[in-house]
Amino acid sequence: MGRSQLEKQKTHERIVTLAAKRLREEGLEGIGVADLMKEAGLTVGGFYKHFASRDELVAEAVESAIGSWRRQQEDKGIDPRSISLDEYVDTYLSERHRDHCGEGCAYAALTADMARSSDTVRAVATEGLRRNFDAMTARMPKPETAEARRKAIIASCLMTGALGLARVSNDEALSDEILETVRSFVKELPQAE
Repeated sequence: MGRSQLEKQKTHERIVTLAAKRLREEGLEGIGVADLMKEAGLTVGGFYKHFASRDELVAEAVESAIGSWRRQQEDKGIDPRSISLDEYVDTYLSERHRDHCGEGCAYAALTADMARSSDTVRAVATEGLRRNFDAMTARMPKPETAEARRKAIIASCLMTGALGLARVSNDEALSDEILETVRSFVKELPQAE
């Protein structure tokens, strides 16, 4: 790959990464191309050198946001599959994750937006759900069973909903209670009959 192609690829990745953060902070309709490109230090005209449309950018940004946690772990030299359920739950349902929406789970930040978005974005989100449910199933006892899959889906939905509701609450004590209640429940879920 030539230098100009490498630079174009790096710029493209920078735009997608920035868009993934901003979309999680402000919603899929919350930021315009002009504002995003200005923040990236580029012109609006430059946008079309990288993307055919805003929808294409949104789909790439959602895909990037969905895979960001896995990439962060891998960049630290950690195999995400080696993280236990308890460790994962503690990190996911933490005050830090609640308070840093732009760096966190795309589903907790954008569920309603993704449900109303294009088929392309919904397809990206659906594939991410499959990967997330598979990863959560692998953290359950007897991961090869249908019961492990059922509990993985329940745990994932509880955690995403809890994080979203903890962010909604302007009462810090209630927000913390939501996180703690669901955190302890999900940790007990694998042992429940």
